[in-house]
Amino acid sequence: MKAILITYNQAYYDEIAKVLNDNGTKGFTEWNEIKGHGSDTGEPHYGTHAWPTLNNAIISIVDDDKVDGILNQLHEKDLKTPDLGLRAFSWNIEKMI
Repeated sequence: MKAILITYNQAYYDEIAKVLNDNGTKGFTEWNEIKGHGSDTGEPHYGTHAWPTLNNAIISIVDDDKVDGILNQLHEKDLKTPDLGLRAFSWNIEKMI
């Protein structure tokens, strides 16, 4: 099993949810209205007057064989719409209940 953490501009929720759904991923936890700043060229997402946008984050635990499909689809979206502020990564889940 793997965990996938996805952070993105909150306006793109439907697109991110569709990627998960298209890959048979039904379970996830979402955090809304989180703040952040891209590492190189990204704009701040602070929810302030000067920087009004905010991000959301989703974590989902998936079978190992689903990770590449999900990350590849997310990467395609990121290349097409860099303003998405999309970041995603995975790591191993050793045990869970």
